[in-house]
Amino acid sequence: MSRGPGQELRRDLCAAGAAVLLVVTAALVGHRVQRTSRTLFADWPPLLASWEPHLGPGTPAAVLVAVAVVAYGPSLAVRLPWRALVPLSWGTAMAWICSLALVDGWHRGIAVRLTTPHEYLRAVDRFHDIPAALRGFTGHILLGSPDHWPAHVAGHPPAATLTFVLLDRIGLRGGGWAGVWCIAVGATACAAVLVAVRALAGEGLARKAAPFLVLAPAAVWMGTSADAYFAAVAAWAVALLALAVTGRSWGRAGASGLLFGLACYLSYGLTLVALIAAAVLVLGRHGIRERPVLLVPLLAGLAVVPAAFTLAGFNWWEAYRLLVTRYHQGVGGIRPYGYWVWANLACAVLVTGPATAAGLRRAGAVLVRRRGDVLSRPAGSAAGARLALLVCAALLALLVADLSGMSKAETERIWLPFTLWLLPACAFLALPCASGSFLPRASGFCPSPDSGSAPAGGIPLRAWLAAQALLALLLNHLLITRW
Repeated sequence: MSRGPGQELRRDLCAAGAAVLLVVTAALVGHRVQRTSRTLFADWPPLLASWEPHLGPGTPAAVLVAVAVVAYGPSLAVRLPWRALVPLSWGTAMAWICSLALVDGWHRGIAVRLTTPHEYLRAVDRFHDIPAALRGFTGHILLGSPDHWPAHVAGHPPAATLTFVLLDRIGLRGGGWAGVWCIAVGATACAAVLVAVRALAGEGLARKAAPFLVLAPAAVWMGTSADAYFAAVAAWAVALLALAVTGRSWGRAGASGLLFGLACYLSYGLTLVALIAAAVLVLGRHGIRERPVLLVPLLAGLAVVPAAFTLAGFNWWEAYRLLVTRYHQGVGGIRPYGYWVWANLACAVLVTGPATAAGLRRAGAVLVRRRGDVLSRPAGSAAGARLALLVCAALLALLVADLSGMSKAETERIWLPFTLWLLPACAFLALPCASGSFLPRASGFCPSPDSGSAPAGGIPLRAWLAAQALLALLLNHLLITRW
């Protein structure tokens, strides 16, 4: 049965409204639980943050970036040459992240974020002998062990801390340089997702997703957090895999495997990126069938980092087993699973915004209606189904992480490697030309070239973008985020 734009609008608003209701419920229930039992260890649940309305030096820049992207982003995304769009998206995303971080000022917003007692820089001096530190790494994970690692060092494989050790060794010492590194590298995740979407689902959908990736509310937690850096490494691993299977490139397959291996030694949770990679392999099955030898450099690259760390004396599996114990020794063992298993999803809403909730609804509908097009090449109506599969794979990874019980709270930053892949669902908010179908034009959508307005009955893309930006600005100016 055909559906008109009015019905699509109602369903979009219902999806966004349900997301808002989830956040409000998580906040109300969370505050009650925290007042009565003090077991959430979060001052402003479901976020790890404190209520502190404030302005800062980054406020004018953040507002300016938001206004510029809302006003000109959709049209530029359609008209710019692709080679210009990707670096511009990276640069603008970096400006958005940096300006939001500077709302808290340089010192509190960037320079000391990675120097707190729980952070990586507290352990840099203990890596003066890197081989010895790697061999003895697992001996300092548990809280009862001598000189146990800070929480974030213990909670990640040693490649995370080694990154900051190497920055220190080349002269980029201290929290300021570490913060700049995380912002600059983390912002490239935007470009990586664009590259992957273009390779797997076509340039039209990638262009429509670009403004939403640039102006993501996730930027609040990408400056300054090492998880932004982890997210970028994982995103480029997926992007290079997409380019490898669609372009049948040996070099890109090997580089993708190398980054996947590195990702697993930056964060244990990034093993779940394998679900997104599996979706890429399904979407690129034609390229793999035509050149199955691509799997050889992929697997070879994947083995490099694990082999290097194993030979250096670090046992990934033993470290993860000890981490699970350490997790339950701390607040992770006290925080109630029954609250966080659904409140974590409210965090995901705040990270991705109301537009993503509406976009995910549309992605699910497209995947159900056009699931047979998933295995087709990225053209015409198949493009939407292919993008929907990629987005749903990221959603599945997020849900697995949630159900594992190893992500109770702080998921606004921990899940960045997954939530960034939900944002391309916003491309579906350019309403279909015909009811329920993706037909005319190469992109499969009917808005005019400026892409700032939607057909009659729909919400203009700029309104969705404005909602995304407003959410990020409110979060950053009303709360002080912590991790």
